[in-house]
Amino acid sequence: MGPRGLLHLLLVLLDCWASVSAQAGATPVVTMEDLNSTEPAPTTLRPALSPRPPETSRAPRPSSGPRPTPVTDVAALCVCDLSPEKCDVNCCCDPDCSSTDFSIFSACSIPVVMGDSQFCSQKAAIYSLNFTADPPQRIFKLVEQINPSIFCIHITNYKPALSFINPEVPDENNFDKLMKTSDGFSLNAESDASFTDKPDAPNSAKYEVPITVQSIVFRSLNKTLTRLEYTDVLRQVLVETGQVQVCTNVVLEVKYSLTYTDAGEVVQADLSLLLGAVSSAMVPLQQKFEIYFIQQNTKPVPLSGNPGYVVGLPLAAGFQPQKGSGIIQSTNRYGQLTILRSTTEQDCLAAEGIRTPVLFGYSMQSGCKLRLTGAVTCRLVAQKVKSLLKGQGFPDYVAPFGNSRAQDVLDWVPVHFITQTSHVKDSCQLPVALAIEVKWTKYGSLLNPQAKIVNVTANLISSSFPETSSGNERTILISTAVTFVDVSAPAEAGFRARPAINARLPFNFFFPFV
Repeated sequence: MGPRGLLHLLLVLLDCWASVSAQAGATPVVTMEDLNSTEPAPTTLRPALSPRPPETSRAPRPSSGPRPTPVTDVAALCVCDLSPEKCDVNCCCDPDCSSTDFSIFSACSIPVVMGDSQFCSQKAAIYSLNFTADPPQRIFKLVEQINPSIFCIHITNYKPALSFINPEVPDENNFDKLMKTSDGFSLNAESDASFTDKPDAPNSAKYEVPITVQSIVFRSLNKTLTRLEYTDVLRQVLVETGQVQVCTNVVLEVKYSLTYTDAGEVVQADLSLLLGAVSSAMVPLQQKFEIYFIQQNTKPVPLSGNPGYVVGLPLAAGFQPQKGSGIIQSTNRYGQLTILRSTTEQDCLAAEGIRTPVLFGYSMQSGCKLRLTGAVTCRLVAQKVKSLLKGQGFPDYVAPFGNSRAQDVLDWVPVHFITQTSHVKDSCQLPVALAIEVKWTKYGSLLNPQAKIVNVTANLISSSFPETSSGNERTILISTAVTFVDVSAPAEAGFRARPAINARLPFNFFFPFV
């Protein structure tokens, strides 16, 4: 082949190379990799497929920012590093821990740190402690882990997919931008139709529960309330009266009531609104939002607090019939822990069965008079008075909180029943007083402390009386008392320990004096 023929062949090859380069720029190349080789296999360029119809494809949503760089280096991964800029105990991969911290570790909570176990080969960071050294030291090894499974993943083609996208939190600066890039916050007929056209789209209509507007109440400037009969769309109206501006139909309170079944399915949603008129002198405006969850086919159980006791509500109490069972409580919440109630007659025999509930935070005292005659034996009178003081079904346990559950027996506070007697020869021992002492403490946050009962003591006091002869009468006083004692420890402000300043002076600091 002569020089002219060689020149013609080079021109043909350059033309082919230009056409191939143009196709490569228009159509992305799909790289296929062999399982036994890490080099990309040669691929054949093919014409691009025709695009899908517009109705079967959707434009991709813009992301909330650039994808973060995934951390795939196992030496930099540490799943037990939970405290920022602090050393976590027994976390051998925590970069905030020093050699001094490692010397007091008992073991490595995470001994091996590795990536996805489905890969055929990957790096693994192994951490251990050498207790033979003085002081103990941490040992770090970076080894190669081999997956023996034949279905392992050889290599991942898309590195950014190994991590999630950090969502952009809306604020006053980027809210308008996010509103333009998102689909909005309301559903209309067009958006519903776009989802129902797809045969494989899930039917979300059966999961939707309509919200029923139960009531709309309007409050005027003079605090009068008017119930609105219509539930049409109400818009805010700004009215100017002199120098004062009044805006009507402003939302003041919103109350949601959700009814659910035993399986957790919401079957009904109700809404109650309180609208009002607000003047410019009432700003800033405070709105109130409430939500109630009601279980279907059940009656609400009144509580004495949630969780702590509320002053003025009865104490929750009960008894345990046998070991291992729950607490049995009376259906009458005001009859679970009671004391003798005083009457105008002051007769103990007439006051039998008349009780008053023990209310949290209320220290009470009651009593009556009992006449003793020689016709009644001392033993019978003692049993009668004891039954009168304790009442029917005196409880064995008291709930620590107002919403304590009956099945949590270990949380309930036992009632310590103490009997005090004084033995005198030829005398009648009669119980004359029942003193109940309830110790409680403030539990939880200092901003919203909750009342918790920690101890309950019932002290039955007996006295000795001489035997009453025939024809003589004696009147004794029977009393009951309930005392609430606050045993909360005083709140003390906590401060961090002073930092130890490890200051070292240079060796020639005092030169030439020393």
